[in-house]
Amino acid sequence: MILLRITLFFLILLLLPDWYIYKFYIKQSTKKWKRRIWWVPSIGLLLALLVFIFFRHSLQHAFSLYLIIALCIAVPKMVFMVCDTILYLCKKTAQCLFRTSAPLPLVRLYSLAKICLPLFASLATCAYIVFGAIFGKEFFQVKEVTFTSADVPQAFDGYRILQLSDLHTGSWTDKGKALQRAVALSNAQHPDVIVFTGDLVNSRADELKPFMHILSRLQAKDGIYSVLGNHDYGTYVHWDTETDRLANVDTLISREKQMGWDMLMNEHRILHRGNDSIALIGVENSGNPPFPNQGNLPKAQKGTEDMFKILLSHDPTHWRREVLPRTNIQLMLAGHTHDMQVNLFGFSFSKFVYPEHRGMYLENGRGLYVNIGLGFVMFPMRLGAWPEITVITLKTKK
Repeated sequence: MILLRITLFFLILLLLPDWYIYKFYIKQSTKKWKRRIWWVPSIGLLLALLVFIFFRHSLQHAFSLYLIIALCIAVPKMVFMVCDTILYLCKKTAQCLFRTSAPLPLVRLYSLAKICLPLFASLATCAYIVFGAIFGKEFFQVKEVTFTSADVPQAFDGYRILQLSDLHTGSWTDKGKALQRAVALSNAQHPDVIVFTGDLVNSRADELKPFMHILSRLQAKDGIYSVLGNHDYGTYVHWDTETDRLANVDTLISREKQMGWDMLMNEHRILHRGNDSIALIGVENSGNPPFPNQGNLPKAQKGTEDMFKILLSHDPTHWRREVLPRTNIQLMLAGHTHDMQVNLFGFSFSKFVYPEHRGMYLENGRGLYVNIGLGFVMFPMRLGAWPEITVITLKTKK
């Protein structure tokens, strides 16, 4: 299903603007060679996509490069088409308003815009994509957030929770230099506790091994706690047996423990400050199909009934499915969405898939924070949806 969506996406992205430009520009050319070769790049990219689909397991890194090249070719063409269409509609509107020919300055302005605007916008888009591919995925941002509740114990007023999510260590190929900066930036926030809300790897526990010495340097007064995400179950690769897949999950959990991380598998921990305490609850991934749903929230929160509770749950859809209607958990921390790794002027297509896709959401004094992730998967870039380190400060409502 995912491969089908990717294929349909690229069919539209590659062929629609090509058809538009061919119809209104290339087809009018008197040079036959232009008309003959126009479709060659897009057809070549589509044929290459088929190769990657059939040999995706052995060509993963090459596929990342392919995506960058395809986007640098296709998206600027799409932008050109949109800009050209907008200018055409503006021209038609002006003709309706003036009924006769438009004033000469306006005609000259349109002619200049017709030449410059689509071309400039296309080149700027291409440059932005290159920036996102080279620098965007390492453009770490620290987000400061405050959560205020009357249920926060007085001793935890000002308590700093640093949240990381969706590292996808299998996607990093720079020997850990970028993650070293991310770890240093995280430690510089001097958090009281660090939480990780899932998707540490893409599929295999071995992806974590080269980065264990780096991630083990994360420091917080009350420790580091984590939960599993959908990718951590290894369901996106082929295993000879189910036993092999489960052994992979066990290996991942074991390696997190070696790093000093405390994995919460449908269980909780109590954090203390003086005579006060709060509960940190963690569940296995609880998602809608096709994602795993192995969370057991009743089990995880048993014994925390009268406490201020923070839930770590990878998938933000868990909040409305179970957390809000069936519990009194005050704050849930999630990841998973990546904000689809592209957010332009505050808009992301992830809003059509996840009602809560980035940032803080509040309902009747209860909160959900969705961290858009520190890593990347499939598309080797981030545009606008920059990699995130979140610092959530608890405040007691007076």
